[in-house]
Amino acid sequence: MQDPLTNRFKGRLAAGDLQIGLWAVMGDALAAEVCAGAGFDWMLLDIEHAPNDLRSILAQLQALAAYDTHPVVRPRSSDPDAIKQLLDIGVQTLLVPMVESRAQAELLARAVRYPPVGIRGVGAGLARASRWMRIGGYLQRSDAEVCLLVQIETRLGLQRLEEIATTPGVEGVFIGAADLAADLGHLGEPGHPEVVAAIDDAIGRLRALGRPIGALSVDETVARTLVDKGCIFVAVGADVHLLARGADRLARAFRRRIGDAVRAPPE
Repeated sequence: MQDPLTNRFKGRLAAGDLQIGLWAVMGDALAAEVCAGAGFDWMLLDIEHAPNDLRSILAQLQALAAYDTHPVVRPRSSDPDAIKQLLDIGVQTLLVPMVESRAQAELLARAVRYPPVGIRGVGAGLARASRWMRIGGYLQRSDAEVCLLVQIETRLGLQRLEEIATTPGVEGVFIGAADLAADLGHLGEPGHPEVVAAIDDAIGRLRALGRPIGALSVDETVARTLVDKGCIFVAVGADVHLLARGADRLARAFRRRIGDAVRAPPE
């Protein structure tokens, strides 16, 4: 049986392995389990833009525990108190949005680690993360298994990319195309040439630093292109997108068939 404390995602990230993920925003444990069964390497459980709270995230962590899919959680902000609660319910990998400075990245790196290195409150004896202290040496080992990913999605974040990416304790950098497009004056146009050029420049700078790079695109062609450019943790879809587009296709197909039957002349 695998050690429950070992962060496989972090290990593979450090090794440079490509890991394919799915964005999960439905806020439902059953939906998360259905998607986990597909075999994605990781799933992003979103709090920032989804109807999730601590208990719904907990339920999804419990649902995913039976699968090899690694849960990554995006908090709504870089609030250390919120991060502490996520860590205590068993989150090991965090993707923090809107990181724009080294000082912010340093605070996050401290928030996910215990003193004296960090500022994480010590409540492991009460927490699912330690399996209520059934995991031997949890307090001594947990810092090494936490994986902090930061999301760069503004002009300011891009300007300070190198200082953020090289902050000790930051394990990877995720480029957020949607907010970056908005900040560059192209709201709703992540494929705009100026946005694509900015992302390509960021990827090149991060590759030069040897830092793991992540991204999201629900367009399969764009997702493959991101992989080809050097991104190694890439989300290639979203649960709500799969459901909405699948429902749209099915409805259209049967509307056409019913319409054709209505229009057909009687024999």
